[in-house]
Amino acid sequence: MRILMIHTDEFSYRVTDKTSAVGKGHELEEELKEGSTGDSLIVFCCSEKGDGKGVESVASQVAKVAADHARRVNTDTIMIYPYAHLSSDLSSPRVATRVLDRIHDLLLEENGLKIKLSPFGYYKGFSISCKGHPLSELAQTITPEKGKKEAPADSTETQALKAETTLKGEWFISEPGAEDMPVEKYDFSKRRNLKKLYKHESDKDRTVVEPPPHIELMRRLELVDYEPASDPGNFRWYPKGELIKQLCEELVNDLTAGYGGMRVETPIMYDYQHPQLSRYLQRFPARQYVLISEDKEYFLRFAACFGQYMIQHDMQLSYRHLPCRLYELTHYSFRREQTGELAGLKRLRTFTMPDMHTLARDMEQAKTEFASQIELCKTCMDAFELDYEVAFRYVRDFRDQNREFAEKLIALCNQPALTELWNERFFYFVAKLEFNFIDALDKASCLSTIQIDVENCERFDIKYIDETGQEQYPLMLHTSISGSIDRVIYAILENQAIRMKKGEKARLPLWLAPTQVRLVPVSENFNQHCEKIMSSLPFRADLDDRDLTVGRKIREAEREWIPYVVVIGEKEVAEDTISVRSREDGDQKEMKAADLADQIRIKVDGKPYRGLNVPSRLSRRPIFVG
Repeated sequence: MRILMIHTDEFSYRVTDKTSAVGKGHELEEELKEGSTGDSLIVFCCSEKGDGKGVESVASQVAKVAADHARRVNTDTIMIYPYAHLSSDLSSPRVATRVLDRIHDLLLEENGLKIKLSPFGYYKGFSISCKGHPLSELAQTITPEKGKKEAPADSTETQALKAETTLKGEWFISEPGAEDMPVEKYDFSKRRNLKKLYKHESDKDRTVVEPPPHIELMRRLELVDYEPASDPGNFRWYPKGELIKQLCEELVNDLTAGYGGMRVETPIMYDYQHPQLSRYLQRFPARQYVLISEDKEYFLRFAACFGQYMIQHDMQLSYRHLPCRLYELTHYSFRREQTGELAGLKRLRTFTMPDMHTLARDMEQAKTEFASQIELCKTCMDAFELDYEVAFRYVRDFRDQNREFAEKLIALCNQPALTELWNERFFYFVAKLEFNFIDALDKASCLSTIQIDVENCERFDIKYIDETGQEQYPLMLHTSISGSIDRVIYAILENQAIRMKKGEKARLPLWLAPTQVRLVPVSENFNQHCEKIMSSLPFRADLDDRDLTVGRKIREAEREWIPYVVVIGEKEVAEDTISVRSREDGDQKEMKAADLADQIRIKVDGKPYRGLNVPSRLSRRPIFVG
């Protein structure tokens, strides 16, 4: 980075073109369109190629040089002024803004100094009056310090990520009708998974030491697999896995639509230089994928937030429209997770995320929404047949001022919960709920989540008109009633790995089983009769017509976790019955096909349905995993 520091009597600037030179179409906030100072140090900054290899190093050096020089010339005001004309070897706009923002943040920590930052990327005119003494002009070139290792520029570590790694809160266990108890005094003997959740969260260690058992299961069942031709953390979905994924998506879509979520669709990439988005990136704990198109940098979304913010900004809202809920199921969300944290479907880099954003007129309405959305999350987890541990995170002031609300949430969850209290707000939310699944390796993963956001409506200028005709900023709730669909399937498979470890039979929820009924003829002579039965069952039924023994076919059905195996021979044809073996209870019964259909219908009532995603005859199916 090259800097030119000038000690001035007066300095002023004004933006001459209201749209950014590096991000066309982005309107600048009114208060940044012009600025002025009296006695001050103006630090003209130009970020060069190579700065991205040491953003923190460059920024800390510039901040120190600027602060020291300001004190040397006896001024208490510093203006950081982006000035690309100091070099012809410019860094990317993304790196430049990272360095400038970091310089600004570091200088704000200096005692006794007032810090101003002129906007980056806009054409500006300026007027300057240099004092003219021997120290009034000073130029310097600053490069990253050698030996200091930093994250590469294309895997941006946000301020929120840094805060997350250093964040220290106070931990309690909250129970319905009881005072919060410090974790050190709580008896975890009856809530072992809650203790595992606390350990996972307090250790903050997401490194994967051994492969979670769901990885072997997802491949053996031919559901999903690694894609070696892609970036790690990206997967290929086979037909059976795609069917399960679609059914999970439909359940979440139906529940959210029933709650009043209006479904939208938004882009998967956004301009790095969009003024509101670039600042929001620093408030969200996620690393971004970056791509370049026509010399402009874009980041791939890590949630549906950005697109929905843009829609909400342009909406015409009155108090009568609130609460107002937008919903999107993002088939492609991206987070550049660290390689050591990637673990099958638990933590990946490309995933499917159901994301709802609710605008509430005030905190009372936000709290009402929060409570009702907990019920929605519970309904979702019950449908997936998943147990979970509850965690709440609050900014202490908010929780202390809303104790009755916090107690109500604990009562709604109806189980002990881990509560973390922060003395100050590091992120954009003041309250957060998580439903966490504990896997076979005793690691926790967040599924359902709800957050009360107190920042972003103002940041993105989202407003509504109140009863008096005045514009007001609403509050926002971020909600995913399931968490990512990929992680839901991870949890379902890990849940079965836990059952298998106890000696129990693994099984998928009946409504999610890729094949719900398998017909096994004792010989090919009964294939036609099996076809007739299969066509009478309004469920996912298939026919094992391969040239194998009946015993082998039954063993393979067991290995695939088929819920109902129907054997057809001479006796069944003569009596027009079926011999049914149930995986759930291990019983084998003679019954009519219509009775089996009624039994299944009761168990899957209200759940989404799709037909087979593979040929109904097993002899016609390819093998996906060798």
